[in-house]
Amino acid sequence: MSNIFIGSASWTDKTLIDCGRFYPREAKSAEARLRHYATQFPLVEVDSSYYGMPTPQNAQLWAERTPEQFVFNVKAFRLFTGHQTSPTALHKDIQQALGTDPPQALYYKDLPREITDELWRRFSEALEPLRQAGKLGAVHFQFAPWLLRNREGMAHVRHCVEKMPDHLLSVEFRNKSWFNGDNLGKTVALEKELGVVHTIVDEPQGFANCVPCVWEATHPKLALLRLHGRNKETWNIKSSASSSRFNYWYSQDELSAMVPEIRRMAGLAEALHVVFNTNYEDQGQVNAKLLMQLLR
Repeated sequence: MSNIFIGSASWTDKTLIDCGRFYPREAKSAEARLRHYATQFPLVEVDSSYYGMPTPQNAQLWAERTPEQFVFNVKAFRLFTGHQTSPTALHKDIQQALGTDPPQALYYKDLPREITDELWRRFSEALEPLRQAGKLGAVHFQFAPWLLRNREGMAHVRHCVEKMPDHLLSVEFRNKSWFNGDNLGKTVALEKELGVVHTIVDEPQGFANCVPCVWEATHPKLALLRLHGRNKETWNIKSSASSSRFNYWYSQDELSAMVPEIRRMAGLAEALHVVFNTNYEDQGQVNAKLLMQLLR
C-alpha cells in the first residue's frame, strides 16, 4: 500500500455534503471539510478547475489545510480539453476582450491565440502554490468525447503537452477511436512518446464515448486508475449534476477482482493513484475505504 494513493473526485459535491454521512456535523466550512477529508485519504482530485479557472489564492489555502504528504490531482480547465465553454467561466477582463457579443459556447480552436496563451499562463500560475508545496500530483486532461484519434486530435493533445512544461500530465480519452483495433497500441505508444500518464478507466461499455479498461503504465513516476462506475442507464443522461451520471456502488467482488492489476500497476511506477469518480452522496468515499481494506 505504501505507493498506492486512493481518494475521490471532489470533496465538495453537494450530494456528499447533503447526505450527512461523511463529514462530521461540526465540519460546516470549506476549511473544516478539507481538513477532515485529508484525515481519511491521502489524495483528492480537484474537479472544480474543470468548470472554472482555479485561483492561486485557493490553491494556497488547499496547500495550507492539508498534511505534508497529501496530493492533489487537478483537472484541466474545460476549454483546454475541447469542451464547449461559456464566456462566463472566463476572467472578467478576458470576457471583455472577447467583445460585446461573444458566442454562448466557446471552443478552443475558435479563440485568438493571445487569449488562449493568457489562459494557459493563468492556469499554470494558479497551480503554482500546490507545486511549490510539493502537493501537486497530475494535471488531468479528460478530453471531450468528440476528440477523435486523427491528425487534428493528436495535434491538440501534443499542443496541450507543449503548453504545460514542467508539469506531470495525465490524459483520458473518451472516444473509442483511440483504442479500436491497432489504435490501442498506437495510443499507448503516443502517450509514452509525449511523456504523459495513461489513464486506466473503469466505466460502462458499449457507447461511443466509452473506452476499454487498458491496464498500462506509460510514465515511470505515476500510474492512474479512475473509476466512473458501471451504470449504463445513467451514463449518457442529460443532467446539470455529474453525480447523476456516476451513481454507482462498487461491490466488494468488483473491487476485489481489480486488486491483482492494481498491485501490478503499483509495481510499474513510483506511485499509483486511484480516483473514485462515483460522486453521488458518499459512494466514492465508502468505496475508496473498501478498496483500502482489500489492499491491506
